[in-house]
Parts: sequence; structure tokens; C-alpha cells
Amino acid sequence: MFELITEFTPQGDQPKAIEKLLGLIKKNKQHSTLLGATGTGKTFTIANVIQDLQRPTLILAHNKTLAAQLAAEFREFFPNNAVNYFVSYYDYYQPEAYMPASDTFIEKDASINEEINKFRHSATVDLLTRRDVIIVATVSCIYGLGSVEDYQNICMELKVSEFRSRDKMLRHLTDMQYVRADLDFKNGMFRVLGDVVEIFPPSSDNIFMIDFFGDEIEKIVEVDPFTGEHLKEHDTLKVFPAKHDVTTSEKIRKAVDAIRSDLEIRHKQLIEMGKPLEAHRIKSRTEYDLEMLLETGYCNGIENYTRYLNQREEGEQPSTLLDYFPDDFLMVIDESHITVPQFGGMYEGNRSRKNTLIDFGFRLPSAHDNRPLNFQEFEGHMKQAVFVSATPGKYEFGITPKEEIVEQIIRPTGLLDPVIEVRPTSGQIENARLEIEKVVKRQERALITTLTKKSAEALTEYLRNNGVKVKYLHSDIDTIERIDILRELREGTIDVIVGINLLREGLDLQEVSFVCILDADKNGFLRSKSALVQIVGRAARNVNGFVVMYGDQITDSMEYAIEETKRRREIQNAHNEKHGITPETIKKAIKDIAQHRKSELDKQIPHYEGKEIPEERRMQLVAELSEQMELASMNLDFEKAALLRDEIEAIKTKYKL
Repeated sequence: MFELITEFTPQGDQPKAIEKLLGLIKKNKQHSTLLGATGTGKTFTIANVIQDLQRPTLILAHNKTLAAQLAAEFREFFPNNAVNYFVSYYDYYQPEAYMPASDTFIEKDASINEEINKFRHSATVDLLTRRDVIIVATVSCIYGLGSVEDYQNICMELKVSEFRSRDKMLRHLTDMQYVRADLDFKNGMFRVLGDVVEIFPPSSDNIFMIDFFGDEIEKIVEVDPFTGEHLKEHDTLKVFPAKHDVTTSEKIRKAVDAIRSDLEIRHKQLIEMGKPLEAHRIKSRTEYDLEMLLETGYCNGIENYTRYLNQREEGEQPSTLLDYFPDDFLMVIDESHITVPQFGGMYEGNRSRKNTLIDFGFRLPSAHDNRPLNFQEFEGHMKQAVFVSATPGKYEFGITPKEEIVEQIIRPTGLLDPVIEVRPTSGQIENARLEIEKVVKRQERALITTLTKKSAEALTEYLRNNGVKVKYLHSDIDTIERIDILRELREGTIDVIVGINLLREGLDLQEVSFVCILDADKNGFLRSKSALVQIVGRAARNVNGFVVMYGDQITDSMEYAIEETKRRREIQNAHNEKHGITPETIKKAIKDIAQHRKSELDKQIPHYEGKEIPEERRMQLVAELSEQMELASMNLDFEKAALLRDEIEAIKTKYKL
């Protein structure tokens, strides 16, 4: 059961919003919209809805930073339930591509983040084994993930006292894409030590030790992978595949036959089109892949053959994370005015790149079926959806009847929307700097939005040269660094962030009291009605919230943002006067995925106070920790490397090694 644990109770117009949303959902309304002003506690409202409904929930966000923040908040609300984070597991990804003009083929190149891969596996395992599941996901969830039926059916359930051929079990593990290991033992591997088989599932921090007596499973023990400490004994263990793209050997044989048949057809087509080079290329590449499939059950680029492996028809929609959810799941689309269009834009870009690969003989036409869902297919998964935004878009208003739009304007803290001033662009940089000085004296923070990366970087340098602690934030900054910069702002390491459009939606920064919008009168996406309302909202979590729009004219977008902010202030002020509420800045702990990550690292790194390590285990443990430290350092994960270094030193000091 979902168990919402919090010291807060619904305040302001949260109770009304919760009641109305629950009423719409329980009446089986397919779509509803929560129009919630910034800082009104939309996440808390949704948490209360989940608690009441007791249904698996998918929460969609438009970028990793927002998804990380939401995951941290929902873990705080539901500490005893399964809250998972499902985003792209690539730190770096270069898709397979061909550029005819220069005759350049680019091999697929990727760097996988093992920690995020673990979160992804944990998400799918939880969805298939329990009901109290919340998954916070990005657009990654509409990309092919392999057949859920195969993933579920090929899994292996082990029971204490059952008779099972150990050799058959090892072959089964290999079929599930587990790799046999000896020294370097990590997620997705197994190893054999006499009568003991150790399995390291991709979704777990711990390994499972299967102790055989002959062909009988005598014991199943969960073990700390670093210390070897026995944590818990299990009566049963369900082992899920090491990869999502898995299938049975029978399906592989059928798939190979179908691929060969289509290869002959495609080869003949290319010859008839006068493309002998392309015909030779497709034949040699595909036949190599088929050999690998038959030998190992896997090949690089296996995703391009998912249509055959999953026995789907041409053009049929791929299996995705959405297929792992039960039919009664609730979908919540956060910052829907940005997230919905993003989900609609993935399909065409993918198809264009694949066309070139197919035309020049690098891939069979079936590669088109390795794709994200198109928007109509995505809509088909909206059994019941709640759109959440301060500025819902045309799509939300189009499919949600007016009476089913739930407005949440009043903040539990009594905070009002910020005051807005319009100032001329002449001297805007120096004027903004003077305002920042006032903010810094109050020990508060500021955000500045520009229109280009170049101007963001130039302004950052100017402010830094004038003694301001400032950093810029734009799309060239990687995910982890973005999170760190936002945390630094909250902690006061820096006072100002200069950004473009990354500062608009969903960033929970109550220390920010001043928002500066440069060139507010320049028409375009970054200065649209919804964009300006969202930017203004970044100052709505602080009692001193103040926004300056620099512009030499008041555009329609500026006028809308100013009038809408004024309307909300009047509603909020009337509520405060009626109930005798004095506004106060939201007080909230600094929570983000980086902090959660530190907690996860703390679980992974062994602590030896009060523990005795067997003599025969000490040097082996030092060697294992040293390998882990070197790997973390190579991956630039210096935080983890430092923790491992400290533990190595602790062991060496304690046992005088």
C-alpha cells in the first residue's frame, strides 16, 4: 500500500484541488488538468491523489534535472514504497548515422551510466512484482525497451529445497544475458565458487548467493558485495534478465529465418536499383549479426531487429516502459505545456536518420521499427492522465473540458506572486548588477535569463569581474554538473545563475527573490506568454519576490504575463486577508538527485567500525575496492573514488597491511 509520510496537511486551495482531481479520476474521466501556480504545492497535491487512489503511477518530466527533483520529492513523501527514476542511461550517445555527402559512416558510440541503468532495471522489476510503484520518467520511456512478455517469462524463480540442475541454471543465466565473471564482479554478472553460484542482478546493490547441495538449493543468501557480510536469507528469489532486450532461443531461431528472408528481398531490390555496393554491404553486415545472434543470443545493434524478435508486424508499435504498467495506472504529465510537445517530436527525427541508413545498405528496412512511439501511440497509453502546469498549452485545453480544469492558485505559505516592473533596455546590464547587489546583501539569490548561450557566458564573465559569485547554465552543461550548480545556488556557494530557457519550468529555488529578464520585448519562443509566466514564477517562492522585465515596448506576451500575475496576486491577497495569513518564504531542505546519489553511494561503500573482516578476505577486499576506485576515477566519479579511497585506508590502517 502507498503510505504518504509527511508532517504537512493540505493547505490553501490544495484540499479543494485534491478533492476535485480525485472526483474526476474516480468518475473515469480520461483527462484532467491541474493549473497550479508556482509554489502552490502541486507535487504534494499529486502525492495525496496517489495515496488515495493506491494505483501505480507514471510521472513524466521533460528533462533529467526536473525528473531528478521530482524523484527526490516523491521518495521523501513515500519512503516505504518503490519510487524509481527512469531516464536515458547514456552519459554520451552518438547514434549510428551515415552522411552521403562525405561518404562518412558513424558507428554507434555510447557511454552507459551504470547507476542509472540500475535505476531502470529496478523500475521494471518493481512494476512486475508490486503495486506500490511510482516511476518518474523522461521521454526515454517511449523508446523501445524489448518485449515485456519475454522479460517476464524468461526470468527465473529459485526456491530453497527445490531440485534444480546447476548446469541448466547457469545456461539459463547466460540466456538472460548474464556474463560469467571471476575477479571483476558487477551488476549483470554471475560467478561459480564450488557449490555456490553468486548472482549480481542489474537492479540491486547486493549479490545473491545460491548454495547447492548436489542439485538441491540449500540456501539463498543476500550478501554485501564488498564485505561479504550476510544480510538476509531468502526462501525464494526471482532473477530477472540482465538486459531488457532478451528473448527465447526459439524466438531467435524464428527471427533469424525471417531476417534472412527479408535480407534476400532487400539484397535483390538493391541489385535491381543498380546499387551493388549497398547490396554487398547489407548482406555482409546482416549475416554477421545473424551469426552473433545464433551463437550468443545478442549482437550489437540488436534493437534494429526487435520487430522479428518480438514477432511484431511491420509498423506495429514497439514495446516500451509504458507496457510494463498495469491497465489501471495513472499518468501524471508535469510541466505539460513543455512535456507534451516533446513527446510528440521524437518520432520524425528518428525516422529521417534511419531512412539514410536503409537507403545506403547499412540497415534493413526493419530498422524503422526500432523507434520511439509516435504521438498517437503515446496517446493510446493515456488511460487516465493528469496534466500539471502553471501555463497549460493548447493541447491540454483542447482535450480537457473547462469544468475539468482544476485551479490551484493559493500557496499554503500565503506567498504572493512577485511584483513585476518593466524597465528600458538601455543600461540593462548595469541596472541588473545593482539589483543583484541588493539581493546579495539580503543573503538571497538571483536568476538572469538571456536569449543566447554566448550572451549568457559573456554576462557571467562581466558579473564575475565585478565581484559577483555567478555561474551560467545552458544545454552544454552536462546533467550532473547542472544539478551541482543548482545546489550551489541554494547553498550560497554562488549567488546568481545566468541561463537561457533551462530556468523556466519546475525548478524549486525558494532562495531566489530576484529574476531579471533581459530583452523581454523580443518576440519568440523564449519570450512567449507561457515562457514569461514560468520565468516570473521562479521568484514566487520567496516573500521578497521581484521581477524586472527589460524592454522598450510592452508586447502581448509581456502584457499577458503582467496581467495574469496581477490576477493571481489579487486572489492570493484576498485569501490572506480573509484568514489573517502573513506570507513567509517556503522553507524546504536542499533535496536533489545528487543528494540521493550520495545516500546511495553511502550504502554501496562499506563501513568497518565494529566489524571484523576475516584474514583471508582482507587483501582480496582491498584489491576489489582499489579496482572500484580506479574505475570511478576513470569515469570522473571522484566523489565515489574518494569514499572508496578512505575505506581502503581504513582497512590498511586497522590490519596494518
